[in-house]
Amino acid sequence: MRNSTQLSDAIHIMTYIAIYHEQKNLSSTTIAESVQVTSARVRSIMSALKKSNLIQTTNGQAKPVLMKSLEEISFYDIYASLKMNADTLFKVDQETEKQCIVGGNIQEVLTDEYQQLQELIEHKMREVTLATTVKKIVSLAQQKGQLLKNSENFFN
Repeated sequence: MRNSTQLSDAIHIMTYIAIYHEQKNLSSTTIAESVQVTSARVRSIMSALKKSNLIQTTNGQAKPVLMKSLEEISFYDIYASLKMNADTLFKVDQETEKQCIVGGNIQEVLTDEYQQLQELIEHKMREVTLATTVKKIVSLAQQKGQLLKNSENFFN
């Protein structure tokens, strides 16, 4: 079983746009090199982010722009833009032996438990903003001696 990295990739893309917003070339190819995915995947994710009004893009220009401040963009906003649902985080195996006490009842129990977990996670995701992620990345980059132009802007 493999977990989807779509949310992680979307947060990566949004953070990349935030940090490198002053650069001339923020093409899907350039961003894809950082995320280590195809440029088609980046464009697909960016399309979802655009439809949710989290970013703005202009055809023919490699210059996506965040539509809200970093503090106004929560992980939940990004998650919701991807149209992810409860089945994405937790999926109940429906192929169990129905004549078994466990196999015949586990779907109902797990569905309820997973729904509660989903609600808790979504609540927490609303509290975590893109600003937090950007600040942590800038801080780590500074600690590692990595050069970031205008990094002081992320702490004001």
